[in-house]
Amino acid sequence: MRYSVEEVASMMGAQCYGECRGNVSFLLTDSRSLCFPEETLFFALRSARNDGQHYIAELYQRGVRRFVVAEVPDRWQANYADATFLVVGDTLAALQQLAARHRQRFTIPVVGITGSNGKTMVKEWLYQIMSPDVCVTRSPRSYNSQIGVPLSVWLLNEHTQLGIFEAGISQPGEMRALRGIIQPTIAVLTNLGAAHQENFESMQAKCKEKIQLFHDAQTVVYDADDSVIAAEVEASGYPGERLCWSLTDAHAPMYISRIDKGDAHTLVTYSYQGGAEQHYQLPFIDDASISNSIVCATVALHLGVSADALAQRMQQLEPIAMRLEVKEGQHGCTLINDSY
Repeated sequence: MRYSVEEVASMMGAQCYGECRGNVSFLLTDSRSLCFPEETLFFALRSARNDGQHYIAELYQRGVRRFVVAEVPDRWQANYADATFLVVGDTLAALQQLAARHRQRFTIPVVGITGSNGKTMVKEWLYQIMSPDVCVTRSPRSYNSQIGVPLSVWLLNEHTQLGIFEAGISQPGEMRALRGIIQPTIAVLTNLGAAHQENFESMQAKCKEKIQLFHDAQTVVYDADDSVIAAEVEASGYPGERLCWSLTDAHAPMYISRIDKGDAHTLVTYSYQGGAEQHYQLPFIDDASISNSIVCATVALHLGVSADALAQRMQQLEPIAMRLEVKEGQHGCTLINDSY
């Protein structure tokens, strides 16, 4: 998508200094990722260890002419004669607001995925299942943070028919901002685990924070067999469609009646929305992959994928390279790959 600088300034409520003209197609927060300077808008984000304003001179030399800043640089008229500075009170909040306003222009289904584990695998597998039918825009890699989510949502464009985005949190108060950016029509909670538990007083408190993603969604997908999740969803008073899955409750919208593991494959037998029993075979046997496949199957069926197409595509799912991936190296060494 392409916006004029004037539109972008209005969407963020920014004050414009310099030549407020031209177009913006790309957002940048890391100077190392610059590709198309002519239509790039750089956000000078500040953190405890760094300040994006330190990179303005370098990026200007590399062709960038549009910057979102908390304050105009010294001698900007002399040093950056043809640059545009959009001044805001908080550059991160401005980035998030711009992405949220961009998201509002789309009336397509958007899946928001949160959970302690499995977010990236569910996102990538959903992409593999849905992409034969629709044009999908999804989070790159594991872009699920306060910065990564707006950069992901900005990728929505006129060709997108389905959006799939991760939402990761590490402390209280973070999900509300991500929910406002993603604005999911379908919200998914993969599971609850120990990740970042030190920042929450209890598992219930962490679950309550995560299911804030559900607030305005039309449909929510979650594990009804997890007592904490089920209780918190019930307590939330969520009024929309509860598309939960279960291995114990035959009346659940997605009931998993059998899981049969082989040497290299798993056969999952399920009934969706009270229909006849169906099957899909998964080329994995680990519990995490099986659980994530159930999430994907539930969402895909809700989005209109037929049982036959689901069965065919589940067999073709490819493994997802994850962080801290352990590989066997040469001469008895073990390699831990933590790269993207």
